[in-house]
Amino acid sequence: MAENSGRSSKSSVSGAGKGAVSAEQVHPIIILYLFYSSIEPSKSKCHVRRRKDILERKVIAGFNRLRQEQRGLASKAAELEMELNEHSLVIDTLKEVDETRKCYRMVGGVLVERTVKEVLPALENNKEQIQKIIETLTQQLQAKGKELNEFREKHNIRLMGEDEKPAAKENSEGAGAKASSAGVLVS
Repeated sequence: MAENSGRSSKSSVSGAGKGAVSAEQVHPIIILYLFYSSIEPSKSKCHVRRRKDILERKVIAGFNRLRQEQRGLASKAAELEMELNEHSLVIDTLKEVDETRKCYRMVGGVLVERTVKEVLPALENNKEQIQKIIETLTQQLQAKGKELNEFREKHNIRLMGEDEKPAAKENSEGAGAKASSAGVLVS
């Protein structure tokens, strides 16, 4: 009788009226269908909106990561440019000095006494190596810039303060270009 009283406490799924169906007679899949079909459309739109927000955040994070990598490359290149200028200045100064004159060079944090004749070739070699590294960094910086621009175009990213008129002009001139109002605005 306890089992029967538990079943009788369940009311009908479709309400109390003519042709009411008890819970035992309804298949679980139908119950799920009735549940999901009764969800308001605004709740599902909210879910879609959350997905779009998450996607936009990922796009912005990827864009900011690329910008940070580009800034890091530019910073390193500028640092090496200053070091190259220092090497050039020291080399020019040492060329005017007698080769047997003593000079001091920092090697691994230790100041070492050498002659100009010993130091000058090492400085010129270092200068050449720095120039090669700067060339490599410049190539990497250009590649990163292209990658960043492609990412911006792919995801329709506009920067704050960026003039939208040239982009609109390009869209109107291009035959197959699509004008999209969707995009990401990055500060």
